[in-house]
Amino acid sequence: MTSERPMQMGMVGLGRMGANLVHRLVRDGHNCVVYDVNAEVVKQITSAGIVAASSLEDLVAKLDTPRALWLMLPAAITQEALDEVARYLTPGDVVIDGGNSYYQDDIVRAAQLATGGVHYVDCGTSGGVWGLERGYSLMIGGEDDVVARLDPIFRSIAPGPDRRSPTPGRSRSEGTAPEGYLHCGPNGAGHFVKMVHNGVEYGMMAAIAEGLSIIKHANVGREQVESDAETTPLRDPQFYSFDIDVAEVAEVWRHGSVVSSWLVDLTADALARSPELSEFKGRVSDSGEGRWTLEAAINESVPAPVISAALFERFESRGQGDFSARVLSAMRSQFGGHVEKNS
Repeated sequence: MTSERPMQMGMVGLGRMGANLVHRLVRDGHNCVVYDVNAEVVKQITSAGIVAASSLEDLVAKLDTPRALWLMLPAAITQEALDEVARYLTPGDVVIDGGNSYYQDDIVRAAQLATGGVHYVDCGTSGGVWGLERGYSLMIGGEDDVVARLDPIFRSIAPGPDRRSPTPGRSRSEGTAPEGYLHCGPNGAGHFVKMVHNGVEYGMMAAIAEGLSIIKHANVGREQVESDAETTPLRDPQFYSFDIDVAEVAEVWRHGSVVSSWLVDLTADALARSPELSEFKGRVSDSGEGRWTLEAAINESVPAPVISAALFERFESRGQGDFSARVLSAMRSQFGGHVEKNS
């Protein structure tokens, strides 16, 4: 990568993605001033092109005006950091929020900063821990001229042209989407697109996991099943006697399959390393974007049953359906005298 116009940028937050963003920028000729509440993390990342800051005020002081400052923080603490850093900024400066903030918060924050002449850009950032080498897909919201000014930053962080063949039906020759970053619209639009992206991710992940689980249990016909009033018998057990190597199924799906994807690639790698995935307990967290996506779907009257089911499945994985199950069991006991089975 070679940047057309090297820039200086401040990075607040050097976690799993923040540090990698800095490395991509510096590798492409930009200069970064960095800060994290963990001073040890700051020491570890400091190298040529990376200047350490001891506080948010120190970071702002070390940036040339007009400043560009990127927040890469959990959504829960972004507002607190933004409130503090805003005290040190001057008209013309730009704050970029690259975390997973709620898009409605972006609209409010942009309006608040604008009263002091400070610009705000929301930048949905996708790529996870692999982004250092693969690059990050960026979904950007903000004022046209401000986003254009930051183009060298976005261009360095994004994947850039890759080996994918051009989209056959795409007739547009202009635009940055094929390089992995897109100005989606005004403030809030970037995080709105990223929010829905993560909702789609929930559904895709759930479908892959459920499909592989069905394959894993395709030998249920050979299992000894109790025969009692509380157990639904398996019809035609002879049709469920396959011992299929799930890890190899994930591998073959990577090659030429319609469902081949990076998610399948990662799943195949995980299964190759640990076929039973015994190091995982199956407790799946959600960081908010799936909920926000469904809220938007409801307000827009857009059906989204797959994303909805995937989100509720995550709740179930954390035991949040246990009380509902106990109520169901209690009702069966009350109306039919059904006795719970231990397993």
